[in-house]
Amino acid sequence: MPRYPASGSTVSAMRGSVFSALAHRLQSYPGEVYPLHVGDTWMEPAEGCRMQDLTVDEYPGMHRYAAPQGRSDLVEAIVERSRHRTGATTEPADVLVAAGATGSLGAVIGALLEPGEEVLVLAPYWPLIFGIVQSFQGRPVEVDFFDAADSPESAVEAIAHHLTARTAALYLSTPNNPTGRVIPRGWLEAICDWARRQELWVLSDEVYEDYAYRGEHVYARSLAPERTFSVHSFSKAFGMAGNRCGYVVGPAEMMSEVRKVSTHTFYSTPTASQIAALHALRGPGDAWIASAKPLYRRLGEQAADRLGVPRPEGSQFLFLDVADRLDDRGLLGFMEDAAERGLFMAPGPSFGPYPTHVRICYTAAEPDVTRRGIEALAEMLGR
Repeated sequence: MPRYPASGSTVSAMRGSVFSALAHRLQSYPGEVYPLHVGDTWMEPAEGCRMQDLTVDEYPGMHRYAAPQGRSDLVEAIVERSRHRTGATTEPADVLVAAGATGSLGAVIGALLEPGEEVLVLAPYWPLIFGIVQSFQGRPVEVDFFDAADSPESAVEAIAHHLTARTAALYLSTPNNPTGRVIPRGWLEAICDWARRQELWVLSDEVYEDYAYRGEHVYARSLAPERTFSVHSFSKAFGMAGNRCGYVVGPAEMMSEVRKVSTHTFYSTPTASQIAALHALRGPGDAWIASAKPLYRRLGEQAADRLGVPRPEGSQFLFLDVADRLDDRGLLGFMEDAAERGLFMAPGPSFGPYPTHVRICYTAAEPDVTRRGIEALAEMLGR
């Protein structure tokens, strides 16, 4: 037990900023900035779903607490959406509205893990999952997955290699952040079957579910509803990242435990954010997706073609190996050179053991700004 002035050893061992240490230069760079390091969108939410559209006259009490589980009308809308999309039986007791997908995953992991238990994390992975597992005294285990698997059998083999008596769950992201890959149905079926045989929980991060450009997005909960927690985000679906509103759907008997954790961490999700999310689910949101998706896809394909890498299958990212352009300063030196051009990217080590990679988000800035940033990167790479 640490004493003043020390902190807990688990937190001390965690990473701080998961993005570039150079990001502070964004504020002082004198020229045009290309902020390709954060997963966000340049687009505002649909009309009728913005904070300026909400009034106290129409929604009295919108600045008060919502119920810890979430507003009942939003929970019902989520139930209907989940039934329609997954085909799995879904009831209000299966749902928690959370402070973003981040809050969802924190509540689930807090409910599932005993100290020292392990979560197999399919890599490359969304950066915050590592620290979330550590925050609840768990041990995240990196599983080289997207580079190692090329079939259902090899996908399971890559994961099974890391199984121990302490393994409690596995985490996957599809469409994947940062690679832009979509896990095929056959692979996901094999993974879920294996998790069932090993009596493991499945944490399925599906925040980019609406942005699969090639192949289908398969819902893990449709394959193993008894053990799967599917995490979703209004941030990514509808351009509402600043609202901090998402949700998780999972087995009702465990969701009661998940809600205990959420109640004792963020308590409830901002009420106004839930109202905006409900507006989106009632129609404008799907129209917004129908407009955003082809724009995102086109930008991703243009960026990939210019950089000479495979086109993304989904999400909003490209993950590039820049090893042939690194000098003795390593990745940090490359990113310092990029920052001198106003170009900011996320470093590969934030996503796993990738010391020569960078991730770019091709939807964070206005399209013309993004294209100029991609051009600057292509020139740096000699492409």
